Amino acid sequence: MTAIALALGASVLWGVGDFLGGVTSRRLATLTVLAYSQVAGLLGILFAALFLDEEFLSVTGFAAAVLAGLGGVLGLGALYRGMAVGAIGVVAPISASAAVIPVTVGLIRGERPSALQLVGIAAALVGVFFVSREPGQTGRLAAGVPLALVAALGFGSYFLFIDRASSDDAFWAVIVARSTSSFVAVTAAAWRSALGAPPRLLPTLALIGLFDVGANVLLALALNEGFVSIVAVLSSLYPVITIALAVVLLRERPTREQAAGGAAALAGVALISAG
Repeated sequence: MTAIALALGASVLWGVGDFLGGVTSRRLATLTVLAYSQVAGLLGILFAALFLDEEFLSVTGFAAAVLAGLGGVLGLGALYRGMAVGAIGVVAPISASAAVIPVTVGLIRGERPSALQLVGIAAALVGVFFVSREPGQTGRLAAGVPLALVAALGFGSYFLFIDRASSDDAFWAVIVARSTSSFVAVTAAAWRSALGAPPRLLPTLALIGLFDVGANVLLALALNEGFVSIVAVLSSLYPVITIALAVVLLRERPTREQAAGGAAALAGVALISAG
């Protein structure tokens, strides 16, 4: 139950943080949002590290944390940009299909999901197909969908690598991963001259980073308590929060087909977890 509670807590923090990140990316360059939020999250986790007395990561754990950071920043950058150019209710559920990656790796490693989990995987894939279609345009992807798929790939790789790194120590794994992602984000933003941000938006950018890094810590702790295939899919329920906020605050209204597809994708994630 501890792993379930931690993973669901991560999904809530990610849901709020991703909504704020997507909305803010409609007002600022995505790289700007990414750079400031990543650094804010890094400062937050470094402050927490002052109270830690844990051994540092092994060489393998350190390498895994670096790779997790690269996957995470790729996923977040693609997600924020996708929600900036497309509907949040379309992009967020597709990014949640990242949960399929840990399940697939688990199969390769010898794990055998239940029949319910197999149904969930199928439902998630079918849901992604329908939510991705542009209304009235046969064969055309909705705006932001390609970026959402890139986000899913980035998040999926993050789950796998942070699982390995957190087996050494959860907090140090997140610190190394966040340091990596912050360096990449700030370097990319500086290269594109996108480091300027209005002072009035700095608190929002800081909140985005703190929500994200908080979710990362809960995820890393959850991975130490349960299987990666289960923890990953539970933490991938974050689009429920993101979509709810988009419907309530932004009045987004997806088509019936897209709504059904999004529901199927989220139901698939839930079935995988339940199985």
